[in-house]
Amino acid sequence: MGQHNARLAVAGLNLRLERRGGRIGLRGPLPCRAGGGRWRVQRLSLALPATADGVAEALRCLREVQRQLELEAFTWSSWSRTTAADPPAEPRSAPTTGLDGVITAFEQAFFRDPRRRRNPAGSRTTWTAAYRPYLRRLRALAGGQPPDEALLLRTLESYAPGSRSRQQCGTALAALARQADVALPSDWTQRAAGYGLHVARFRQLPSDGQILALVEQVPNPAWRLVYGLIACYGLRNHEAFFSDLSPLGPGGDRVIRVLPTSKTGEHQVWPFQPHWVEQFGLERLGHGAEVLPQVCTDLRRTTLQQVGRRVAEQFRRYGLPITPYDLRHAWAVRTIHIGLPDTVAARMMGHSVAIHTRTYHHWITRRDQQQAVDAALARGTGPGSPARQVA
Repeated sequence: MGQHNARLAVAGLNLRLERRGGRIGLRGPLPCRAGGGRWRVQRLSLALPATADGVAEALRCLREVQRQLELEAFTWSSWSRTTAADPPAEPRSAPTTGLDGVITAFEQAFFRDPRRRRNPAGSRTTWTAAYRPYLRRLRALAGGQPPDEALLLRTLESYAPGSRSRQQCGTALAALARQADVALPSDWTQRAAGYGLHVARFRQLPSDGQILALVEQVPNPAWRLVYGLIACYGLRNHEAFFSDLSPLGPGGDRVIRVLPTSKTGEHQVWPFQPHWVEQFGLERLGHGAEVLPQVCTDLRRTTLQQVGRRVAEQFRRYGLPITPYDLRHAWAVRTIHIGLPDTVAARMMGHSVAIHTRTYHHWITRRDQQQAVDAALARGTGPGSPARQVA
């Protein structure tokens, strides 16, 4: 049984097989029986014998429970009638027709993708944050309507134009449409686009001086290091806890490695500004991440999203007028002004060049225009130029 549980851990699943006496059951984080949205570690009795066949059946039940949890369809009542004399009822089969069938097939294909299976924790976070909310909206608006172009378009347009939610909804529904072979309007990309930091957040990002001053508002030294890591390396909230920081130690090259278990997998990041490594005291992290805040990073008991939320909560608790993502965006804009190629910056941030260009379009356009203006002025002041002749 230990081997089975080890494989479940590698797969990023939180549930485990448990033997009690001569019976096999499940143990892991489950919704509180009394409701209220809380989860805690609990036992789920299957009343299966501790035999090879019983273990095989328990694994099948575990996967069904996991599927129900991910679909938010788990109920205690559907599993509570199991007794030693009464084997577990056959779990309800997944729908195969209509909108529910399309969404179920889409979800199964999503998690079967070999690229996603290499990082199950990141895949679950992506599904929960970037797909599930928009599929819920799709279901809510369907009213029995089959999944067609009109329904997808109505769901997309239920989000505000130019919002991040609309852009993410467009991405999720486009993927669903490809899976289900549903046609989309020819201008779908234009309808879904429009998200850009300059549109969605009408405010100035913090300057380098403000970033260095605001860290003084963080009284806890451990959380100061998290602040410094995000500011210096443009990390996502959770990546501060899922990175190899040993290069920050003596003799290291200060190029940190975001681990494969993060949202978008392994990538390397350089510091901008480099001297901030000393200014924020980040060299201490080269000796081990123990000096960081004591945050649970065991993905069998938590998620990347929960770790990221903990970071955002600390920023609010200290009354900081900026968010962790403001520091990340400021890092990206800093690389644009320095002249780092967009392809390189996008790779360091762990996203595509298309997302990088769309998100930072305003600053990239300004940089490119400034370079063109500078080149034109340089030509205009050269020997024999009209400007020189007039002078």
